[in-house]
Amino acid sequence: MAIQTTPVWASDDAETRCKRLRLKRMKLAALGMLLLAAVIYLISTALAARHPALPYLAAFAEAAMVGALADWFAIVALFRRPLGLPIPHTAIIPKNKGRIADNLGSFIQGHFLSTERILCKIREFNPAARLVIWLNKPQSQRFIGNLAVRALSYGVNTLDDRRVLAFLQSSIVAQLQRLEIAKLGGNLLEILTQDGRHHFLLNEVLQEIDRQLERPVIQEKLATMIAGEFEILRYVHLDKAAGRFAAEKLVHGIQKELQDIYADPDHAMRQRFDRYIISFVDKLKTDPDFHRKGEQLKHDLLAHPAVAGYVHELWQQFLAWLHTDIHRTDSTVRAQIVAGVASLGARLQADPNMQIWINEQIEQSVPPLVEEHREQIGQFIAEQVKAWDDRYMADRLELNLGTDLQYIRLNGTLVGGLVGLVIHAATQWAKL
Repeated sequence: MAIQTTPVWASDDAETRCKRLRLKRMKLAALGMLLLAAVIYLISTALAARHPALPYLAAFAEAAMVGALADWFAIVALFRRPLGLPIPHTAIIPKNKGRIADNLGSFIQGHFLSTERILCKIREFNPAARLVIWLNKPQSQRFIGNLAVRALSYGVNTLDDRRVLAFLQSSIVAQLQRLEIAKLGGNLLEILTQDGRHHFLLNEVLQEIDRQLERPVIQEKLATMIAGEFEILRYVHLDKAAGRFAAEKLVHGIQKELQDIYADPDHAMRQRFDRYIISFVDKLKTDPDFHRKGEQLKHDLLAHPAVAGYVHELWQQFLAWLHTDIHRTDSTVRAQIVAGVASLGARLQADPNMQIWINEQIEQSVPPLVEEHREQIGQFIAEQVKAWDDRYMADRLELNLGTDLQYIRLNGTLVGGLVGLVIHAATQWAKL
């Protein structure tokens, strides 16, 4: 048994002190009933000859004292040895602490932590609905915003370190070194051109060229450029006219061809464009020469000092902006986070299916966790109870149960007295 030199009440908090005071008052009340019964017994016994009712009162008081003492002994025997005497089967709780701890752990494990009970409580709680209510509260949104800003503030102060920057640069470079630029470009281009998506880009290019050719300034530049080729006509002042005429014909011809390409999905130009794209993608993915050129370009780019300087400058500018913003009362980051939380709450509230999904995910994830940790929780509770000092355990149980147990002493005093009175009355009646 552990030896405890410090009184168990030395570290009581306010709530525990209140419980201890209530227990003390109830003990005094029960003791007062016992003393009252003793006084009544002494007086009624001493004056029994003066009135025929006094023997009945004495019998009541005598039985009341027996009942009070018997209940006192039973209650005290739960927590300690009555009067410190080594009476068998006393101090029941301290002596059986290990068994009580195991039973308590098993009880909680089998009843409170059963999968069915926990799932029932989860469904009753309705986590998704509670989450929606919480997210839609302005104070919750501000709380999340402030929490995120504090985390960012700590992160900014932590990340503003040359060691972090060196690690960041080395990590980025190491990841980029693993990339096969040519093959990656081929895969990306193949994805972008699936289902003829590259023709949408071609259409946009065709339309933009057509719009540019419609601009007077472009047509004037073409006319001037063509006129420069007709030097012989300059002497008769026909070079500009010829340039404008040729430019108009050239623009008209190009626009007509562009319109034909745009309108005809099977145009020969589109087919040549498809073949070029397919060939280019294949070369990027399989051609060793393309692969070698891509790797050389990647190596030269990553080894250039300007890249490290750019990463350093970009990192410092980002940290400086973030540090300035999160310390402002009108922080953009905080406002965006708060707005995002509010938007999330509103969208969840308007989407019952999403709420059902959240509840389903929680209900599906809880049973494995319960099954995995139920036994560990029961063992943890048992181990914690076993680790308590015997006197501490008895004291804490008495504090929480003792006040109600004192009513047993009070009731035992009254019931014992009534039983004694009935027995005395029956005995007197039998003598008649």
